[in-house]
Amino acid sequence: MKTVKEKQGTNQNWLKSYYYLRFAVSAAWVALAFTLGRSIPALAAVMLVAYPAWDALANYLDARRSGGLARNRSQMLNFVVSVVTAVAVTATLPHGMHAVLKIFGVWAVLSGLFQLITGIKRWKTAGAQWAMILSGGQSGLAGVHMLVQAAGAAAVSIADIAPYAAFGAFYFLVSAISLTISDARRRSTVVVA
Repeated sequence: MKTVKEKQGTNQNWLKSYYYLRFAVSAAWVALAFTLGRSIPALAAVMLVAYPAWDALANYLDARRSGGLARNRSQMLNFVVSVVTAVAVTATLPHGMHAVLKIFGVWAVLSGLFQLITGIKRWKTAGAQWAMILSGGQSGLAGVHMLVQAAGAAAVSIADIAPYAAFGAFYFLVSAISLTISDARRRSTVVVA
């Protein structure tokens, strides 16, 4: 049977790996959005559905490692909102990018709120969650910005969603690095003691 410290270390290792994975997937999505996604509409459509679908899967996997969706309500809500968003984007794509951007705006606000709640809750057990808390707040602001853009007349594309994903990638990387540094400090303290 694992001790509390061993469980915490295992959870922290998972969280670190999870944040690095979220960074890598988001960074790849952003790179594709700014390159091929801009010029290949079919690829952009698949990417616009895949982004919230990936977020749903990632929240599910993370919650499962942390006691399940029932024990992690903010992640459960984030999972549900992301699934609904992927379905809504699929249904809305034929109506144009302004409609899709509205859906992404609402999703960014809601998922940001749930990420903020998850970050605050995790602070007690994992520490180093300040970047996830900032990310949740920034996601809400980005969502409002997308809603304003969607209501305007200027042309919009996947490139208008990519900065939101890029900030997400940045925050996941910062969180992963913060946990890595925190682990290194903890190990050096244990060795010195």
